[in-house]
Amino acid sequence: MSHFIYLASQSPRRSQLLDQIGVAHTLLLAGPEEDAESLEAVLGAEAPARYVARVTGLKLDAAVQRMARQGLPTAPVLCADTTVCLGRDILGKPLHEADAQRILKLLAGQTHRVLTAVAVQKGRKRLSAVSTSWVRFAPMTPAQIKAYVASGEPMGKAGAYGVQGRAAAYIEQIRGSYSGIMGLPLFETACLLRSLGVRC
Repeated sequence: MSHFIYLASQSPRRSQLLDQIGVAHTLLLAGPEEDAESLEAVLGAEAPARYVARVTGLKLDAAVQRMARQGLPTAPVLCADTTVCLGRDILGKPLHEADAQRILKLLAGQTHRVLTAVAVQKGRKRLSAVSTSWVRFAPMTPAQIKAYVASGEPMGKAGAYGVQGRAAAYIEQIRGSYSGIMGLPLFETACLLRSLGVRC
């Protein structure tokens, strides 16, 4: 049994979710010499499910290499990536406030998908899964969108919102995994970790 895992993610929400299911973990973050953001570039008209699985795999490759390069004790490494899409259009992290307003105008009054891929590697064995959920936003006025963006919450988040924050006031319905929408689908994650000998 593994006593802990490495979480290769800067997201405090993913760390909190692992705490929720009792998984001991240590952060394994990219250093300034790594261009982590470039891994999230969309390739052409890439389908959202293919995109999120590919990006997660690239993040895991980089994290496993990082563990070896730093001479750290061997342990399972976990990575995840979340994307929001409207149809086949991927709505990533907003570039600035105006971009966040543009994204939220698209989502308001619509149902969109949230896909979160999770991948874990222990030694040479790698397992992965993709969780798909559906979120329906209520209509939002321009003033409501502007006020939400002014809160700062949309920045750094796929789809320009956080389900666990103020955006919840505009979410009419969710189908699927709430934790997956937050950034780490706990059911799928627990299944993968157990398969690799991690207690959870």
